Amino acid sequence: MVKVDVKDLSIWFGAIAALKNVSLQVKANEILSIIGPSNSGKTTFLRMLNRLNDLNPNFRIEGEVVFDGSDIRKQDIEVLRKNIGMVFALPLPLPLSILDNVAYGVRMHGMKNKKQIAQKVEDSLKQSYLWEEVKDRLDESAFKLSGGQQQRLCIARTLAVEPQVILFDEPCSGLDPISTAKVEDAMVELKEKYTLILVTNNVKQAARVGDRTAFFLNGELVELDNTDKIFTAPKDKRTDGYIRGKFG
Repeated sequence: MVKVDVKDLSIWFGAIAALKNVSLQVKANEILSIIGPSNSGKTTFLRMLNRLNDLNPNFRIEGEVVFDGSDIRKQDIEVLRKNIGMVFALPLPLPLSILDNVAYGVRMHGMKNKKQIAQKVEDSLKQSYLWEEVKDRLDESAFKLSGGQQQRLCIARTLAVEPQVILFDEPCSGLDPISTAKVEDAMVELKEKYTLILVTNNVKQAARVGDRTAFFLNGELVELDNTDKIFTAPKDKRTDGYIRGKFG
């Protein structure tokens, strides 16, 4: 089942072309890893999926991005961002308690029953591999958590509103190896219920968690294939060169 269908997508910021005629499909319940050097269009592609690029006044788009049966530009933007959540490179907890961070979104969407909210918080923290570490301190400030815990809290906050797709923009770039492993473990578990798209500069991370991997270069999609094929027998010499560290 195709979850997101991207057709002939080109994006400009002013006169600068960030993406050029990109076409790909994202399957349901997969982790699609996206790799490539800086300024290859990875984050632009990710932010396009829940229309964060719209915030740039110089943004212009051609092509089509179909989610849930219709072009994302025709969908209500608040509903779209509920269905396609995003976890950023740096954790951005709200200046609230751990509990209220996770509950924030569900309350905004109208949930008022305290027992239901408490259950939603617990379920989301369990899915993000954080519950056991914070279950006795839910009323503490989220800022008391470590960087890795804050990132998993942000994942829990995204999960609480029950998205269909979760976008990860270099979610482990500032984390230590132990925290990175916990985030990766959570991602592998999450694909049972969600579709995940991971932008990462860490090719080893892409190889560890991705079901398929896409290689972007200079705004173009060079290659997309099963992750084991990308990392053992890529079809394009540019993909091979990047994976081997010859550039990037």
